[in-house]
Amino acid sequence: MITEAFDDRFQASRIEKYIKKNPIIICCILFAVCLCARFIEYFAVRTDETVIGENLIHKAVGIVLLFFVLKAANMKWSDIGFGRHGFMKNILQGLLLSAVCFAVSYGAEMTILSTRGSAAHIELYISGFSLTGTAVKNTEIIFFLLCIAFNLVNVWMEEGLFRGFFVKILSDKYSFIKANLAAALFFGVWHFVMPVRSFIDGELEFGQMLLLTAGYIVLSGLMSIKWGLLYRITGKLWLGAADHFFNNAVASNMLHVVTDSGEDEMQIVRIMTAQIISFGVVATVYSKYKRKS
Repeated sequence: MITEAFDDRFQASRIEKYIKKNPIIICCILFAVCLCARFIEYFAVRTDETVIGENLIHKAVGIVLLFFVLKAANMKWSDIGFGRHGFMKNILQGLLLSAVCFAVSYGAEMTILSTRGSAAHIELYISGFSLTGTAVKNTEIIFFLLCIAFNLVNVWMEEGLFRGFFVKILSDKYSFIKANLAAALFFGVWHFVMPVRSFIDGELEFGQMLLLTAGYIVLSGLMSIKWGLLYRITGKLWLGAADHFFNNAVASNMLHVVTDSGEDEMQIVRIMTAQIISFGVVATVYSKYKRKS
């Protein structure tokens, strides 16, 4: 029995050493497994086309997978940025950063639409999926609560994996800049699934798919770099996670710009504008942090 316990500890130690010695291989394996789960849900299960309205299963798979990897690496959730210290302060700072930047981008969007002669206004609702395939506006409180819950799971998985774990183990062997850029590349590629599905479903032409894919990779990569910088500055994931949550839940799913001709016609421009502004703010703060440290 003592021998078996020793063997178990020895095997665990070997796994831990392998993970820390080969961070790139570990990141690629984790990414490949999570991406396979993402493909299966997006193309086969299509949870977002049900009453749930969100592809949630592969995010839950990612969280469970990360739990076991952390255990194998002898790490805790706090080791990758989910520590309790400064939790509320960082959350409020992240929400404030996102709210201010999106206030500017919403204002710019409304101004542009008004100059075109389109009477635009903001509506609060959750876009839903109906059995007829048409979009519906859900204003019941339950849909807002579900949107919040689903996006919390989404942020937990993506921040924990791409910023927390990837940046952590990569920066233990390489410089932070290299680690953050590598995590951003993973995160950018992570988002090419959406335009590919739209192309396969006949919603996009091939050229449109390529253009949108490139845009998703660049925008997602930029956002990942920003959240990685916030992780570096604070030592925690909370500030970036709050900004991530506001972008996904509020700006993308709750607050909509409506005109006579449609809804959210300039949503991608709105998001890009807010993210470029916030990236500039965070990059400035990081440069001061780097000089000081």
